[in-house]
Amino acid sequence: MTKARDLSLALAIFVWATILGGIAYSHIVWFPPYLGGLPQTAALARTIHDEHFWLTVHPAAILSLLAALVLNWKLPQRRKLIGTTIVIYGLAIICTAIYFVPELIAFRNAQSGDWYARGQRWQHLSWIRGAFMYLAFVPLLLAWRREVH
Repeated sequence: MTKARDLSLALAIFVWATILGGIAYSHIVWFPPYLGGLPQTAALARTIHDEHFWLTVHPAAILSLLAALVLNWKLPQRRKLIGTTIVIYGLAIICTAIYFVPELIAFRNAQSGDWYARGQRWQHLSWIRGAFMYLAFVPLLLAWRREVH
């Protein structure tokens, strides 16, 4: 069972690192040129289809985190740390569904108005969301360091 516990946690860490890579790429490479010129850059959003990446990695993250939680349930220290990551992730997903995704869809159809300010606000809030996602990685790494007896 110890091997399954460790493998499930390792997989969750790997998938989480993949999410962090996607967050870093999006915020450094993709969002500045796209959101920095709205509404003129709205057409750019129709050429990039990163939703395929996110629609693949999020289910993998959910499944790997739940598997790690279940397999490490009898280890209170690991359980609490994995649970902390799950709670932060859940909050980020809720915020993403309520605000971030609808705004991205609206940006694709930007015509006129103060889209620049709206895009900048979205980007700043997304940096905060990304910081929480990076913070949520720490408990997973700490869980990895917890000894299994």
